[in-house]
Amino acid sequence: MTAEAPVDFKISRGTEKTLVEMKLAKNSKLAKNLKKQVEIYQEASDAETGIKAIIYFTAAELAKVRKVLKDLKLADSPDVVLIDARRDNKPSASKAA
Repeated sequence: MTAEAPVDFKISRGTEKTLVEMKLAKNSKLAKNLKKQVEIYQEASDAETGIKAIIYFTAAELAKVRKVLKDLKLADSPDVVLIDARRDNKPSASKAA
């Protein structure tokens, strides 16, 4: 498998490099991409670490992501970050004060 598109973000400090790949939870190829994509990018760019950031918009998408992560044995990985973009679970800014 080769990298088909450039990595989303590349962060560097001196010689240290970290790659960040953003994924939508609704992506039909989420499991396939999580399995190999960041590692391929890391190899291609000599990056020490790679972070997989997954954005979900519904409770159903979160459930899907959790299942995929469990199946891939990534559920406890510090290199996986879940971003909660749901609208239905946050107080409105006008009501939060």
